[in-house]
Amino acid sequence: MVHKILCAVDGTSHSDKAVQFAAELASKLGSKLTIASVNVMIGGARSGAMYLKEDRDVQQALDAAAKAAAAGGAKDVATAYLRSREAAAGVVAYAEQEDFDIIVTGTGDKHGLSRLVLGSVAADIAGRAHCTVIIAR
Repeated sequence: MVHKILCAVDGTSHSDKAVQFAAELASKLGSKLTIASVNVMIGGARSGAMYLKEDRDVQQALDAAAKAAAAGGAKDVATAYLRSREAAAGVVAYAEQEDFDIIVTGTGDKHGLSRLVLGSVAADIAGRAHCTVIIAR
């Protein structure tokens, strides 16, 4: 049985698709839905920790996604603001720690060299996760 669904977002249109799918799934299964966003650490070795985004921007993305999930039919929606050196590692660690049954994430449209150089957070999540991962397109 699916009790807890985690939806990883980053404020992009790809995340919007993931939220829509996760909300529909949570509604149909009667599952709790948590929307999570990772603020990636970009400094900290010799100086203080610095993050890729401002806290208010991450919170705005979380709030917008939670509102969209509720509008999409999810009844029990929570948010989680995560910080990590890597987005995928942060999502997977949180999913394991909180014992989620499914992770839903979106993916971009990278192809060719950009995909090889930049990689894919969604693919990284799928490769590391302890549970089922759904990549919404």
